[in-house]
Amino acid sequence: MEDPYATLGISRSASQDDIRAAYRKLAKLHHPDLNPGNAAAEEKFKILAAANDLLSDPDKRARFDRGELDAAGQERPSGPNYREQAEGSAGQRYSHSGPQAWEGADFSDLFGSMFNQGRRSNTGPRPGEDQRYRLTAAFLDAVNGATRRLTLPDGRTLDVKIPPGTIQGQILRLKGQGGMGSAGGGNGDAFIEIDIAPHRFFERNGKDISLVLPVTIAEAALGGSVKVPTPSGPVMMRIPPHSDSDAVLRLRGRGVPKHAGGAAGDLHARLRIVLGTIDPGLETILKSWTPAQPFNPRAEMEAQP
Repeated sequence: MEDPYATLGISRSASQDDIRAAYRKLAKLHHPDLNPGNAAAEEKFKILAAANDLLSDPDKRARFDRGELDAAGQERPSGPNYREQAEGSAGQRYSHSGPQAWEGADFSDLFGSMFNQGRRSNTGPRPGEDQRYRLTAAFLDAVNGATRRLTLPDGRTLDVKIPPGTIQGQILRLKGQGGMGSAGGGNGDAFIEIDIAPHRFFERNGKDISLVLPVTIAEAALGGSVKVPTPSGPVMMRIPPHSDSDAVLRLRGRGVPKHAGGAAGDLHARLRIVLGTIDPGLETILKSWTPAQPFNPRAEMEAQP
């Protein structure tokens, strides 16, 4: 597997903010929602998510940098082998260096320590360890809520319920889904950190959703009703006559839904006039048209020294 630093295009000294920014930039290009049917993009997104999962966790990153984890986040074999252990200082008191090597040796401490240690480790219930994972959620899944399946490194799967209104970095707790306990001890918990993929059109600010809405010259000048996408589905919105680019229209209650807690957010649509293909008839009208009140949109700019 490719080095995660190379996958994200960052240096080994990159900060956590650098890692986050690099991942979000690349995820926006390769996210399956933005590349439907593109198997290569889907595979690339999985590789990016794995690299981000490894490097965004300070503990995992440090262990990878020390060579304790491989690029897939799996443990590397570590520790001295049998020969190194036997020939090292820890093995000196067991080496047969001469006929007097074992004379006078008191084995009661050695065997007593071994047996006592074994008894101590097996007494009483031992709870399982808590385990931490990361799950990338689609933008609309985080806004509206969804249930998504997470496949763990050991092959197990967890069905993770993403609540409506989930925010970036939110940690969900799945009780009893962590490491298994022993001797009657309870299982640990699984903690799932949510990473939200960017959306092609929507951006989120708290409970409000914003988007840029393209409109024609006629729609902006004359007004009318247009279809607007929202997180809960398209709705019709009226554009007032004489609307200009960058005018912001609000749809109340069309942001993050109210069942995420408290009142629902709003959707803010910023208008952008798009010329599209210019009709010859429009060109003829514009060439012969003299406005009753001429307007220079650059007047303020031209007045600057």
